[in-house]
Amino acid sequence: MPNLSSANPRAAFYARLDQQSMAPLWESLHALVPPRPATEVKPSVWRYAQMRPYLMEAGELITAAEAERRVLILENEGLRGQAAVTQSLYAGLQLILPGEVAPAHRHAQSALRLVLEGEGAYTAVDGERIPMSRGDFIITPAHTWHDHGHDGQGPVVWLDGLDIPLVRFMGAGFAEKASDSMQQVTKPQGDSLARYGCNMVPVDYQAAPETPSRLCHFRYVDTRAALTQLLRSTPDVHTGHKLRFVNPATGRSPMQTIGTYVQALPAGFSTAPLRSTDSTVYCCLEGRGLARIGELEVAFDERDIFVVPSWVTVQLEAAVECVLFSYSDRPVQEALGLWKEERS
Repeated sequence: MPNLSSANPRAAFYARLDQQSMAPLWESLHALVPPRPATEVKPSVWRYAQMRPYLMEAGELITAAEAERRVLILENEGLRGQAAVTQSLYAGLQLILPGEVAPAHRHAQSALRLVLEGEGAYTAVDGERIPMSRGDFIITPAHTWHDHGHDGQGPVVWLDGLDIPLVRFMGAGFAEKASDSMQQVTKPQGDSLARYGCNMVPVDYQAAPETPSRLCHFRYVDTRAALTQLLRSTPDVHTGHKLRFVNPATGRSPMQTIGTYVQALPAGFSTAPLRSTDSTVYCCLEGRGLARIGELEVAFDERDIFVVPSWVTVQLEAAVECVLFSYSDRPVQEALGLWKEERS
């Protein structure tokens, strides 16, 4: 055997360090502290027309009760096997059929639901049933009881967005099943909207900055009305007409870990190049267009979903008038002083 200590003293030193569960920083510093964000997230796209048949097939193979959540996970091409659409976020398409119930549970992970197809389903959040209509955005903040049901006709599909990878990284995940499949209804429909969604809150309600929104239902009819009004004005050159959803009581993100946004692009409008440190998931609610993500060009249509990785330039071009919903981990990055944006 060669004498490593004399032939290569540095290698011998590294071997002895390894035996003590240590390693030399200088061998990996360039990767640990890179000159610019280095992410495994890849620009990715899922076309709804291609995904829908698989969802319907899943509906024939397993019930919502048996699956607990009948969801097809959208895995980023650079993160296969991790149930992640970005480095910190999860995405999936959930299907519920008439008469079904997805049983009540709660968990440490925060979640959003963006309704893509169908009518007649609901999400119950802490005792209130919230009707689900196309384009509606519904949240279930961390540790809130929630179940889903369907009293109408035809399939209902929505996009699930959760902070599963982030909570997993923190080692802070908890989940609990309810004793009954459906939680007891204790509030009339529209209760949270009346209390927290009309530029008012109960007289004695005081929300801490980190408190998630008590308003859980962001109706598309209201969102679209705001965007329609904004489309009468000049769009921002980088974002078009882009709004962020907020907790009405604090002005902050409805959930601490997930930022949610909606933007309208006039027909023929093309945004100027923009990049930021938050990898972002987009879903087209109306219209069609083209997304230039770095060197990749992605044509998108209604209900298509695509991902823009961290610090990769994006430009959006609307073939016709478009509405895009998006979500990212920007609130976390901002709270930690990490978020950065560059506009060309």
